Amino acid sequence: MRPGERQQASERLYGAANEALTAISVHRGWKYRTHRDMKNASQRLTEEYDDPLLIGGFTTAEKFHKNFFHDEMEDYEIEVDRPYVHRFVRRVLELIGQ
Repeated sequence: MRPGERQQASERLYGAANEALTAISVHRGWKYRTHRDMKNASQRLTEEYDDPLLIGGFTTAEKFHKNFFHDEMEDYEIEVDRPYVHRFVRRVLELIGQ
């Protein structure tokens, strides 16, 4: 994967996580305008569902957001971490339906 592709893929992964958190935040009437709001939403979900993978998934997504700006992740890191973000997004979207 070329450097520019890694960065675009990274931002899309973070964007998907952010959009999922925005959706559940809107659904629940939580703040969602800032990065801090997103972190707080992931923490609230983690506590509510006693599911540390929720905060872990968002933390992993933040790595991809940082990678968009600094291109510091290796290809193997992207391959290893990408599924965590995918699972996070699926889990958050499932919670909206509950």
